[in-house]
Amino acid sequence: MSRLLVVNRSLESAKKGTAIGGRKRVRDPILFAESTNQMPPDTISRIVTDADIPAIEALHDRAFGPGRYARTAYRVREGLKPFSPLCRIAERNGRLVAALRMAPVTIGGKSGAELLGPLSVEPALAGQGIGRALVGEALACARQAGIQLVVLVGDLSYYQRFGFRISRPEQLLLPGPVDQSRLLILELVAGTSEEYRGEVRGAIGG
Repeated sequence: MSRLLVVNRSLESAKKGTAIGGRKRVRDPILFAESTNQMPPDTISRIVTDADIPAIEALHDRAFGPGRYARTAYRVREGLKPFSPLCRIAERNGRLVAALRMAPVTIGGKSGAELLGPLSVEPALAGQGIGRALVGEALACARQAGIQLVVLVGDLSYYQRFGFRISRPEQLLLPGPVDQSRLLILELVAGTSEEYRGEVRGAIGG
């Protein structure tokens, strides 16, 4: 089955509120609208492979600089594989121009959650919708894979268009300081955020 068909089917299931595992999938019109965003016509997206890692690291250097390693979210991902099946990149004319990482995590020992980020776009191409399209595709694939909750540290003003909201105080504990207003969650299965509370750790082997 092609990647595009999988993404399209997951989006259709989400739009219809398809019940999976006894729970109803979240029906959020903002999330679904953004998830159907298309890449610019000269840009393609695909899953990440081993061969992409050097180019992704170089893009992170240009977008974030060396100080990124001190960020709390990076500490959560320490020890994990450099990419997972939900990670995505965008290419233009054969050159990597954007990358999104999705990392499996446990929260209070409970699996079924992902940490979204970093999302990086070639600075000269910012504002063209490439990052939005990558996020939408990754969330659709995460839903299809049975992920229940997505967590990230980022700006609500950007991510609320996908349905993210600020987590409750003390719901999530990260291995370092974090601005509570930037600690965001998205339920891919309605009501599951109540089941996730505690320390966020990388799911080694996940």
